[in-house]
Amino acid sequence: MPARLITVVACAAAVLAPAPVGAQNFPQRALRIVVPFAPGGANDNAARVLAQKFGETFGQPVVVDNRPGGATNVGTDIVAKAPADGHTLLVTNSSLATNLSLYKSLPYDARRDLAPVTLIFTTPLVLVTHPSLPVKSVRDLVTLAKARPGQLTFGSAGIASPAHVCGELLNLLAGVRTIHIPYKGGTQALADLLGGQISFAFTGGPATMELMHAGKLRVLATTGPKRFTVTPDIPTIAESGVAGYDLVGWVGLFATAGTPVDVITRLNTEAQRALALPDAKKRIEDTGAEVSTGTPQELGAFLAREIDKYAKLIRVANIRPE
Repeated sequence: MPARLITVVACAAAVLAPAPVGAQNFPQRALRIVVPFAPGGANDNAARVLAQKFGETFGQPVVVDNRPGGATNVGTDIVAKAPADGHTLLVTNSSLATNLSLYKSLPYDARRDLAPVTLIFTTPLVLVTHPSLPVKSVRDLVTLAKARPGQLTFGSAGIASPAHVCGELLNLLAGVRTIHIPYKGGTQALADLLGGQISFAFTGGPATMELMHAGKLRVLATTGPKRFTVTPDIPTIAESGVAGYDLVGWVGLFATAGTPVDVITRLNTEAQRALALPDAKKRIEDTGAEVSTGTPQELGAFLAREIDKYAKLIRVANIRPE
């Protein structure tokens, strides 16, 4: 083949070859945000906030793909096995940390197969009791639980749910023995708490605040390491006498491991910019959460700490999935 023809063919091949995915030409097509939960709720809301803002910024369609099932493992596995180009993203919560200890076999490894992008929000749960229970503080509750071992009960949306884990952490750190009552959903647990069938619960969201203001629930404390900005007058469990208590709900954004660093960086930049906008911030806060972003490295370190924390708690409390 003549040298000139070889040159022409080589140039044509270079033009026709797909351009490598990088921040300068990202995204090249529609983005897909997988949510491993059914539509509705704080996780889904966060994904839709980002989808709208990413669509405006990137000029490409952004689809929210709800893939519930398998305790979030179905949707998570989809992203873990997606092409590592940043076009398939995951919005998920603390189940990413707990599932590593709850299940003997998973089709993915969260530490190996996913790339952290940014934390989206954090939210503490709220420790609440029925007004008839003779306690007005966490100290009162601990004292009563020690006087009545195995008699106080707490409800949750199910085994290994955030509210269940919160109760077991209280048992562990306060040295008490209260009994977990699993329900098929948080609404049922709250209904029984309002009816006085269980002693206390860990819950959250605007609905809890409304019930508190109506005098139907007594709020004792929040579960985070510091007071929640949405309810600054409510103390934390740690400052109420249970040293070291720190457990918050969270939602983060992840990509597939191996996604180019500059694409991860751009996704992080645009997510932080979007979540700082007043309308996006309000949509997050309306679900009872607090926008809390950061670098990919910070989310990675946070996830590692969460994995270690839950592994210890799940082992000590002998929590097993349903």
